[in-house]
Amino acid sequence: MNNLLLLPLAIVQSLLLVAGQVLLKFALARMLPFAWSAAFWKSVFVNWQFAACGICYGAGSLLWFYIIKHFPFSMAYPMVSLSYVFGMIAAILFFHEPVGAAKWLGVLLIMAGCFFIAK
Repeated sequence: MNNLLLLPLAIVQSLLLVAGQVLLKFALARMLPFAWSAAFWKSVFVNWQFAACGICYGAGSLLWFYIIKHFPFSMAYPMVSLSYVFGMIAAILFFHEPVGAAKWLGVLLIMAGCFFIAK
């Protein structure tokens, strides 16, 4: 398999994982506090963000199966770190979290590492 295909597949897989995490955070904010009650479980299962989170995780997992089957593990596994990059961007866009210079430096180092591994 052409190793150049790994990077776009890893980006899509990482985006699915981050989308799942973002949706999970939104879903958890809408759920009632945990209890063994019908009201709690209703707040879980009628929550569209929770369902969408599961779909994203499922699709990301299926794509991950494809990636590790067709690419060297030593190249594929480090690409998972791209989810940290997208997670940081999601934290800014969706949760308005501050991100300092040290975190941006870390993101740049992760991106450089992925570039060198994919080469």
